[in-house]
Parts: sequence; structure tokens; C-alpha cells
Amino acid sequence: MASEGWQRRDVLKILGAMPLLTSLPTWAAIARPPAARIKPVTETLWGVQITDPYRWMENTDSPEWQHWLKGQGQYARQVLDGIPGRAALARRMSELSGGAESPSTVIPVPGRVFYSKRPKNGDNFKLYVRNEGETTERLLIDPTTVQIEGSHMALDWWQPSPNGKYVAYGMSKAGSEHSVLRVLDVETGTNLSEEIDRTLQAGPAWLPDSSGFFYNRLAAGRKRTDLNAMQDSVNWLHMLGTPASEDKRMLAANQWPGVAVDALEFPYILTDPASDYVLAVSMGGVRLANPWYSARLSDLLAGKPDWRKICDIADDVETVLQQGDQLYLQSTHGAAQNGQILRVNAATPDIKGAQVVVPASDRIISGVTLAKEGLYLQMMDGGYNTLSRVDSNGKVINIPLPYEGSLDGLSATSTVDGIWMIGASWLIPVTVFRYDPATGQISDTGLVSQPDVDLSPYEAHRTFAIARDGTRVPLSIVAPKGLKRDGKNPTVVQAYGSYQVVSSPYFSTRFISFLEQGGVMVTAHVRGGGEYGKRWWQAGKGPNKPNTWRDLIDCCKQLIKDGWTDSHHLAIEGGSAGGITVGRAMTEAPELFAVVVSDVGASNPVRMEFSPNGPDNIDEFGTIKNKAGFKDLLAMDSTQHVKNGVKYPAVLLTTGVNDPRVAPWEVGKMTARLQKASTSGKPVLLSVDYDAGHGLGSSRTQMDNDLADEYAFIFWQTGIKAFQPH
Repeated sequence: MASEGWQRRDVLKILGAMPLLTSLPTWAAIARPPAARIKPVTETLWGVQITDPYRWMENTDSPEWQHWLKGQGQYARQVLDGIPGRAALARRMSELSGGAESPSTVIPVPGRVFYSKRPKNGDNFKLYVRNEGETTERLLIDPTTVQIEGSHMALDWWQPSPNGKYVAYGMSKAGSEHSVLRVLDVETGTNLSEEIDRTLQAGPAWLPDSSGFFYNRLAAGRKRTDLNAMQDSVNWLHMLGTPASEDKRMLAANQWPGVAVDALEFPYILTDPASDYVLAVSMGGVRLANPWYSARLSDLLAGKPDWRKICDIADDVETVLQQGDQLYLQSTHGAAQNGQILRVNAATPDIKGAQVVVPASDRIISGVTLAKEGLYLQMMDGGYNTLSRVDSNGKVINIPLPYEGSLDGLSATSTVDGIWMIGASWLIPVTVFRYDPATGQISDTGLVSQPDVDLSPYEAHRTFAIARDGTRVPLSIVAPKGLKRDGKNPTVVQAYGSYQVVSSPYFSTRFISFLEQGGVMVTAHVRGGGEYGKRWWQAGKGPNKPNTWRDLIDCCKQLIKDGWTDSHHLAIEGGSAGGITVGRAMTEAPELFAVVVSDVGASNPVRMEFSPNGPDNIDEFGTIKNKAGFKDLLAMDSTQHVKNGVKYPAVLLTTGVNDPRVAPWEVGKMTARLQKASTSGKPVLLSVDYDAGHGLGSSRTQMDNDLADEYAFIFWQTGIKAFQPH
């Protein structure tokens, strides 16, 4: 669940240490998790009566909620720590993750490339810079140097100035994502005077001369738990060296005639160092298509912008890029569901007169970026990427990749030749590549080193499952070579299926610890994601949402049929919106699974819009304010589908107390409902991290602990004796 257009599965993990119940001595053991008080709230919505036994949990300031949550966390911690071999697994996990570097973002400017990564044996992502032609890197920002008692700092976002002299960046504590904006002088390594709070969704866009930047700021005077905490944000212009109180209001609701900005939307102004124009967009939370506008930068700075509408929501434009006075639009409108690239002039940008640069075809355009020499396209096929370039004649030229896997975004700027990309596959470690148009070659930049781990004992399989309606659903399987398919292998199946997000091939040294014990790692590319573009997303959205969890169920049945595992050794895992997927798969087919893991999982969608981030997700999931939306939300609500007296599998749920995306009370309600309803005698645990949020700012140690808990829980509940010390 996120308000940005990108997500990473490996940052949806948030477990770690937590305080004990304040009313108990630190040595006291808890015999059972605390029972949640039942106080039913019954309401009739669109002729349907629904009862919420735990509505009181939504008051997260109440001592009762705090006491219950701490008790649940303490109980889960003592159970998880007591699993045989869990400590040995955690040590192995730390050894594996510490030996790998993990990049997150790369941004070039003329003469320099900036990049963030978590270095070997590091605990947090840090920002580095490397000058063109040099092989040495320089550390610019290290969040671990900021000491906060009982917590940690995380680098949330950053953006270098066009001249490479400054970096605007945001840091927050305890995984909250509530960033404070600062500006770093790259040469001196010191911060300027800027310190601007409420910049969770800042999205800074520098002026071409690097003298200041546009940025989004949340409204003042609201608590993070307020239902309107994310509403009424404003885009401001900040000039370097001036106080934030002097920033100019540049884009907000009802500010400019003809520019519609809703209170629920996030207004942004985008610049390009090689253009006299700026773009304006009002981002509708998780909505992919948005209204876009253009104006001359000089007119905007003079306070008299002549905003011209480029497109509206109905035009299905997902991205607009600018180069000089030319604008390039990525659209999936009408018959062009697989994507097409259009071009308009920034001065007269109406999409109705757009020129088709790259027409729609049977190939799916999943991303586009502009380098100095032109357009590059990221293509998608069932979760796997290819790369193409558009030449000066409009011809699409394929660029062979050195592997079969994923591209985690393309990075370029209109003032630098070539593109940078982060590539990986299931058994190919993450690498930062660069494509040089002068040579036509893709090369390893050396920005991240390769882990010292032997991958030869394992193999990846790319296959399909047949869903109940005949749809071929991609399955990616990673397992030890020559593994006997006798149905006895511990298997974890990951699934997501929302926002048109693609579960692409990725690499993590951590999952080697699962494979070493004879485990099987599987990704089910269920509908609702973007593995086959817009059509795949819409086939798991709205009234089609049941396809998402039923695809997961059918994929698991296929794995059992093929001998990979059986229902006694099968686990499913989903994070964030993937909580809908695994939660409803469990409530619809509880007998199929031995274990269910829901990481910061959306579990109570009927009440989602009554959380701070809920309104931003209405475009994806719907609203109870209309009949169709309520019907869809009720269908995907796992808490509402838990039934008394059912033998549910073992369940591990996680939450971060500072989560700004999925309210902890959603996870709490699901936990309480399962603990009350299940008759299987299997554990239902709620692991709570008081130094985490949704996982995007979690440290390496927190992620190690998270997966150690998860894998130990799966092995324990599937009867596998593992975790011999290495």
C-alpha cells in the first residue's frame, strides 16, 4: 500500500525487537497472547449488515489498544525466539545479507553519478557520488551517524541538482517516512540552512540553474494519525538559503484557473534542465493516470503561468517526459492497452493533436525514460523485462540484455548520454549497468560489488499454472538442483497483485538460507499486478479482484500437483496489499496451507478509507460510499471472511507501529479475529516493531530478523528440522 508509483517487496519486512509490557517484569513469560475485548459495531451498508467486533482498535491512542498490542508483540517475540534453530538461522541470515551490497537508486548528472546503496555489512542505505571517469566513490549521506536513542534514521528520498553541486534529501526516524528535508553541499559535505518538515511526499524538482526547487509539503497542524493527514498538500518553491516561511505557494487546490487539484491529490511541478517549460500534475494517490499541464517556467516564476492542459484522467496517460519544447506521453488509452508513446509540443500540448511516436503493439511498454540522445523503453513479458531504444526515425531497436530477468527502473537525464539501470534475476545478483549509445554496449558500472556466495547448487524455473477460468498464470520457482518432487519440500509462495505492480525477478542473498535447507521459493504472478500490463491489472481489480487470490490458490494447487510440495509443507506470504491476496486465499481455502505470513498486510479494506492513507487508495480498491465499491471491498476483506470454528493454518502477521500506509489496527483486527475463531490449535502470532513503519526505512538487521522469524516459523510449522549452524 503506497502513494508512490513504485514498490519493492524486500522492503515490506518490518520485524525486530520491541518493548515488553510495562505492567510486567522483564523476566515474565506470557502463557498466551492477550485476548481482545469484543465490542461489536453493527451497521447496514447498501442493504448488507456487517459487524465489526474490534472497531475500538481504531482509537490507537487508547491505553487498551496500546496494552493489547504490546502484549501481542511480547508473546510473539517469546514464541519466535523459542523456535529450535531460529538463532542459528538469524546468524546465517546476517552473514549472507552482510556480504552483499544492495543498490536502490541511480541518478546521473553531467560529470557525476549519484547513487544510494547499502554497503557490505552496513545496516542502512547511504548516498554516494562518483565523478565521471573515476573508480573511487565518496560517501555523502550516512543516516547511521545521526544518533537517536531507541530508534534509527533512514534515508527516504534524494535528488541532486542539475549542476551536481547540491542534493535535496529527506530522512525520517523509526521507519515513519515522515521526512525532514535538508540540502547537502556536495563539495563540502555539509548541510545548508534548510530544514523543512512534513515532506513525506516531497518529490523535489530543481530549477534548471540549481538555485532552488519545487517540492510538495503536507498541511500543517495535523497529527500523523488524523484521517486528513495526507490531504490538502501544497507544492512550494524554495530558494536556497532562504527560510521555508518565505517559500512561494506554486500549485494547490483552487490556485490557478483551469488546473484542477483535489484535496486528496498530491500536486507536483516537474522541471527539466534542458527545457524552458515545466509540467504540473495532480497525482491521485495510487492512481496511474492523472491530469497533466504545461507552462513556461519564466511565466510561472513571475506568478502569471498560462497553464495548458495536456491530458485528463480519462486519457490514460501514466507518464509525461520533456525534452526542450517536446513532450512525450506514455498512454494506455483505448485499444492501446499495451502502451504507446505520443508526442506533443509544450506550447500547444493538447493530446487530441498528439503524434504517435511508438504505436501500440503486442509488446507491453512498462516504462519509458529520456536520455540526451532520445527515448528508451522498458518492455514487459510476464514479469520479465527487455530493453529497447527509439532511434531518430522512430524505429524501435531491441537492446540485448546480458541476462533474463528484471530492470528495476531506467535512469537518465536529458543532459547526459546513455542510461543506467539496476538489473537482477532470481539467481543473478543485483548489478548496476550502463548502456552507452556510442558503443551500443551494456556494461557493469562497478557501483556495487558482487556477493561472495555460491549459486551453482540452485536453479530457476519459469513456468505457468492454469487458473480455474483457463488463464495461464506465470510461476517463477527457485529450488535446489535435482530436488526430489515427492511433495515433502517446504515451499513458500509469494504473491502481491495490486496497483499494476510487477513481481519481477529479484535477487536476495537472504533467500539462500531457505534454499540451503531444501526449501522452494516461488512467486505467483497473480492478476492485479502488471506482468502483462494494463489488462492483467484490470483482470484483478474492482469486481475482478477475486481473481487475485484465486490465482494464488490455483497456483498452489498446481505446485502440489507437480510434486513440489503438499498442503502440510506449503506456506504463502504477502506484504502490504499482498495481505489481501494471502488473507483471502486463506479464508477461502484454509485447508490448502500449513502457514500464512502477512507482512504489514491490508486486512480490513471495508474500513481502509478511515485510515490516513486510505483515501489515497480509493482509486485502486473502491469506496463504501457507493454500492459497487462497497461490494468489492467486502469481497476482499479478510477480517470479515474469518469464520468461527474453522481450522485455520498457522499464521504470522507483522506490523510496524509507525506505519503510514497500512494502519496497525487493520493487522490487529485480523489477528484478534483469527485468535478467537480458529480451532486448529495452531499459533496465530502478531509480531510488532516499535522502531519501524511499513518497512521502507527498515535496517538490514530488522530485515534479517524479519525473515529469520518467517523462515523459522515456516520450518517449525511444516515439521522440518533445519538450521544447523554454519
